[in-house]
Amino acid sequence: MTTHSRRDLANAIRFLAIDAVQAANSGHPGMPMGMADIAEVLWNDYLTHNPNNPKWFNRDRFILSNGHGSMLQYALLHLSGYDLSIEDLKRFRQLESKTPGHPENFMTPGVETTTGPLGQGLANAVGMALGEKLLAQRFNRPELSIVDHRTWVFMGDGCLMEGISHEAASLAGTWGLGKLVAFWDDNKISIDGNTDGWFTDDTPARFEAYGWRVIRNVNGHDAVEIKTAIDTALKHDDKPTLICCRTTIGFGSPAKAGKESSHGAPLGKDEIAATRAALEWPYGDFEIPESIYDGWRSRSTGLVREDQWNRLFDAYAARYPDEAAELTRRSHGELPDDFLAQANAYIAKLQADGPTIASRKASQMAIETFAPLLPELIGGSADLAHSNLTLWKGSKSVATDDPNANYIYYGVREFAMTAISNGLQLHGGFIPYDATFLVFSDYARNAVRMSALMGAHAIHVYTHDSIGLGEDGPTHQPVEHLASLRYIPDNDVWRPCDAVESAVSWRAAIERKDGPSCLIFSRQNLMHQPRNDEQVKQIALGGYVLRDSEGTPDAILIATGSEVGLATQAADALSAEGLKVRVVSMPSSDVFDRQPFEYRESVLPNAVRKRVAIEAGVTGFWRKYVGLDGDVIGIDGFGASAPAEALFPHFGFTVERVVSAVKNLA
Repeated sequence: MTTHSRRDLANAIRFLAIDAVQAANSGHPGMPMGMADIAEVLWNDYLTHNPNNPKWFNRDRFILSNGHGSMLQYALLHLSGYDLSIEDLKRFRQLESKTPGHPENFMTPGVETTTGPLGQGLANAVGMALGEKLLAQRFNRPELSIVDHRTWVFMGDGCLMEGISHEAASLAGTWGLGKLVAFWDDNKISIDGNTDGWFTDDTPARFEAYGWRVIRNVNGHDAVEIKTAIDTALKHDDKPTLICCRTTIGFGSPAKAGKESSHGAPLGKDEIAATRAALEWPYGDFEIPESIYDGWRSRSTGLVREDQWNRLFDAYAARYPDEAAELTRRSHGELPDDFLAQANAYIAKLQADGPTIASRKASQMAIETFAPLLPELIGGSADLAHSNLTLWKGSKSVATDDPNANYIYYGVREFAMTAISNGLQLHGGFIPYDATFLVFSDYARNAVRMSALMGAHAIHVYTHDSIGLGEDGPTHQPVEHLASLRYIPDNDVWRPCDAVESAVSWRAAIERKDGPSCLIFSRQNLMHQPRNDEQVKQIALGGYVLRDSEGTPDAILIATGSEVGLATQAADALSAEGLKVRVVSMPSSDVFDRQPFEYRESVLPNAVRKRVAIEAGVTGFWRKYVGLDGDVIGIDGFGASAPAEALFPHFGFTVERVVSAVKNLA
């Protein structure tokens, strides 16, 4: 059998990337060409994984934060034996291919997270490494370490320019995530050219200040230096490691190596031919000889078959059956058998008790009730725990070695917080929730979007949901944020009107497995709404008839959150004048819109054209429910600084205005 050098094996990555980008006539060949030697050493000598089961629980996690270089990862997966054929690589960036322009976790076997927005992959990796650490604390025993894997992340200059990298790296150092190893592709090139004009940070010193172990000045094209650096990183597990790899973007290209021209465009046929000659690669387009494949498979000393771990787990299960059953349940994303029954009993009791409280307090009560039932529930807040009310009496900081650690003090880091939550969920074994003020969802929004794109079962809690927060004024009063979050596809937004709807929204978010939920809560107290048992059940449908009149209604009031109480008061006033009025509470328009037509028609009959929507936010979103004939009472400007009881009437949230709006409809 032909014995190939490490450079030959790395060149297989390079030319698969070069050929795929050329075939697609788009893509980023420069990074795969520059990081191929690092990737070859990592994947062949260290990465623990099973190509036959990409979801094996105890696998290492590999994250490509600089996701524009996706062909690096696709080449690695193909060469390592994953279900990704050479034909899949030929269809790079084509419709419905398994090789999209950026790695997508739901499209390609072996891709752990969707990356592309720079820096978020690093934050996801921090979440995954935290997940491994916490599960190891909870389940490992001195003689049986069943949770024992590493998180490896590739990242470029662009990732480190993004502010989220500062937020996430700081937390990783604070938490001592010793099984997290990051490779910095230090090539000094980004799209606009040499980074000397805009990225002159002392990056190694910065990471050392965060509490990372930093290995400097590694030649990213020298396998021996790369191995030495990784071995050094693995000697200690007390802190994360940054390996600073000096590389040449577009390595091997005579005309484009080291230049921004290799970053985001095909090399071109002539330059590809020149690169083949320079790297002594005599093979044609997408041609990988069997001897190269054999070289990859034979060198893969880091590839450990799953059955070895299965035998270890069997021994663990024999000695610790309860713990083994819990880990299995959590890793499969299954809820405890009695969760729904207990959650429903709690909701029924709330309806009977009828508390008038702020929905943020109702949220805390729901956490207090549900968290003891769900050891996988892990929460945190961006330095607002006592305002968001995310702490509960069983909260234990993840900054400790407590085996039941379940609470994350994120500090003022909304973006990294949300991306770390995504990483925790993608790792498996957790249902994460995070929290901040609704107005600061702007800081987190791209990570919320990524939650939805990936179908991550993460829960994003936002309190202080309107002008009702009062004196902090327009900088802290969300106006457009509800609509903005609702416009994210596959993102369920809940704005409950009282304690009962708050508990139902929490139950729905916990039950949902195929995407994120945003739970929106008030600072001010909200009155309890009377309901029968059927109405309590219908809350989970996203919208339902809360109050009705006999016969076909003359008008329908649609409201959410704190404005539902206003709608019921206005309905009383209109009823006193002889009008038949229906009040529809719509805590989640996203969920309501997924219901069958027959149900939606029963709540909002098309024949009733007199409709007024009421919500303390921008009005445009509600036009789809009220149409051109209806009206919306909302806020299309910014708020003001004053007590809440002064702001609501100032901005027209009064019974009189609602009554007038209904009467003025044709």
